[in-house]
Amino acid sequence: MSSTIEKIRTVELGTGGPLVGAQGFGAMGISAAYGDTDDVAARDTLEATVEAGVTLIDTADMYGIGANEEFLAPFVAAHRDEITLATKFAIEYRRDDPAYRAIRNDPAYIKQAAEASLRRLNVDVIDLYYMHRRDPAVPLAESVGAMAELVREGKVRHLGLSEVTGAELREAHAVHPIAAVQTEWSLFSRDVERSVVGTAAELGVAFVPYSPLGRGFLTGAFSDAATDLSGGDFRQSMPRFSGDNARANAALLAPLHAMAAERGATTAQIALAWLHQRSEVHGLTVVPIPGTRKRGRLLENAGATRIRLTDAELAVLEPIAGQVAGERYADMSLTSAARES
Repeated sequence: MSSTIEKIRTVELGTGGPLVGAQGFGAMGISAAYGDTDDVAARDTLEATVEAGVTLIDTADMYGIGANEEFLAPFVAAHRDEITLATKFAIEYRRDDPAYRAIRNDPAYIKQAAEASLRRLNVDVIDLYYMHRRDPAVPLAESVGAMAELVREGKVRHLGLSEVTGAELREAHAVHPIAAVQTEWSLFSRDVERSVVGTAAELGVAFVPYSPLGRGFLTGAFSDAATDLSGGDFRQSMPRFSGDNARANAALLAPLHAMAAERGATTAQIALAWLHQRSEVHGLTVVPIPGTRKRGRLLENAGATRIRLTDAELAVLEPIAGQVAGERYADMSLTSAARES
């Protein structure tokens, strides 16, 4: 089967970073957050990532309260030399109290979290280790210094940051080179263009957009969370997916539907192609990490790397983000946007 699938192109993930497929895979939803999982289909989808050249596999210790890393471990073992494995720390959780959450950036916790992720993933080294969220009470020099120590110990290869401002990225990069910064970025969410995208470009840091399909909204599959989402799906609490907001946002997809129909593509492919072309607009490597539980969708998404939108099409899509109803989270306090001046 793998011989019939065209592999996507590769790019360098930041200056001196690993060579990865130009599109990665966000693994959170493969076993967590979006309701019940069909394990057989999910594992088949994981196999399709390697077949398509989608080699950056992204997880975090808090997805499924550690269960996502455990779910990925057999796949990682089977393909260790073919993939670049990314995981994250900073959102402390407790399996005996699923409602508990705390942000931890202190060095002792970073060491503890890394050891736990190594154990759950059953690996000796993490290829790319992100700080998932920033605790402004802990100096970045301390946090990044502790992450750098993991590199010196051979437990981590490259460092990343998630949901940081341009100033925070610059400060961290001065302590130890940062390979990638990960924050939400899509046709629906462009607040990162205020400062961090430009800073990343200046420093040679790659950008890894999470939720590049607006958590599925840009696929055109949703109009109202109350009727379109199953129980246990965390998007039911997100402002953009509910009520009048959802209906207004669904109407914004009309240009994507038109472009997709004209090109014989999907709306998701149009949205991802737009994001890939941000690389040229802003002068940095951009590796989106859409997630899915379906092999067919994985292969469709990978096809976006081979679509090039015209200037006229890009102009039509340009105003969409400014018209989106609702914030990307109900509580934006932990996002980089909340700390931008």
